[in-house]
Amino acid sequence: MAELQVQIVTPAGVIYDHRASRVIVKAIDGQLGILPGHTPIIVPLTIDGVRIERVSVNEENVIAVNGGIMEMRDNVCSIIADSAERARDIDVERAFTAKQRAEETIRKAEAVHNSKQQRRAEISLRKAINRISVSKHKK
Repeated sequence: MAELQVQIVTPAGVIYDHRASRVIVKAIDGQLGILPGHTPIIVPLTIDGVRIERVSVNEENVIAVNGGIMEMRDNVCSIIADSAERARDIDVERAFTAKQRAEETIRKAEAVHNSKQQRRAEISLRKAINRISVSKHKK
């Protein structure tokens, strides 16, 4: 069976390093499926979950990735992310708190027409929603 190596790295270190049969990421231009033998490619990623179909344990892992880049070359899929978190490691309560805080900040920023603060809060909200969504894939 053909396989590829998947590595996810953040400034905090290696988050994920396993063999897989398929990786699905969300690039800025849309969703992208990576299979063994894929043409070399480098793409910027958005805030979204990365889905990885593992070879050895026949399961899908989902990782919350908050932007970054993905490079595919020589059957190695490398993701360098601003931050990333495995579904099993997500503190759901903290993610919901972050979501509520971001929503409140957006309301306040809209009221005073502070577009810079609103934009930052919208990014925080997307990250929190991503973490909540990925946390539902805990095994």
